[in-house]
Amino acid sequence: MDSHTPLLSIVIPAYNEAAPDRLPNSLKQITAFVASQPYPIEVIIVNNNSTDDTLSIAQHAAREHDYIRVITETIQGKGAAVRAGMTIANGDYLFICDADLSMPIEEVVKFLPPQNTDYDIAIASREAKGAKRIGEPEMRHIMGRVFNFIVKVLAVRGLNDTQCGFKCFKREVARDIFPYQTINGWAFDVELLFIAQKRGYRIIEVPITWYYKAQSKIKPLGDSIKMVMETLKVRRNWKQGLYHEQKA
Repeated sequence: MDSHTPLLSIVIPAYNEAAPDRLPNSLKQITAFVASQPYPIEVIIVNNNSTDDTLSIAQHAAREHDYIRVITETIQGKGAAVRAGMTIANGDYLFICDADLSMPIEEVVKFLPPQNTDYDIAIASREAKGAKRIGEPEMRHIMGRVFNFIVKVLAVRGLNDTQCGFKCFKREVARDIFPYQTINGWAFDVELLFIAQKRGYRIIEVPITWYYKAQSKIKPLGDSIKMVMETLKVRRNWKQGLYHEQKA
């Protein structure tokens, strides 16, 4: 690792996350985590057209900590916000991190050397052996499992939890995949993992402890339908050649 290159980039998509128990609380935990680590870390907060105080909270944090950057993505959608942050991230490992920290930030170390090195993409899993779900309503869990079954049939094979919001990409893999991302909504990660599998990248699932947060932005029924439609779009895009690598 170059001495000027962060080992880790934490990319946080943020839409209306100003409530005290959302971004403000998460930033307290993240800054404490960064201070406790021996390696350089950058944090990129992507404001996605928030109408509350999310932007000012993020900017205040950036003034307090020089490793925090704040950008704004005007295309609406979590996928668009993640793409914007991952495109400018400089770390050797690029980590997508939900603003509510439903996975404790300390578990990031499970995705990094020396605990994990033999992968191209590591995705947090609530289904892998050793994972724990805390406080999740049964119906929410059932709907998630149904969607994951659909994803397995239509797009991404062999993965048990494509939709957990915490994922780590080696930088060179992210540089290869993200330029081909077309989906701006919730199913953007299905698209990224589909492209990764088609290109032969090694994807692993990392068991985590995950806490259900009642203020989740996902509307279980309506957004599940949209996500299925977006997953079908991934199949259409593949047939149309949109994910094929461009010749130099």
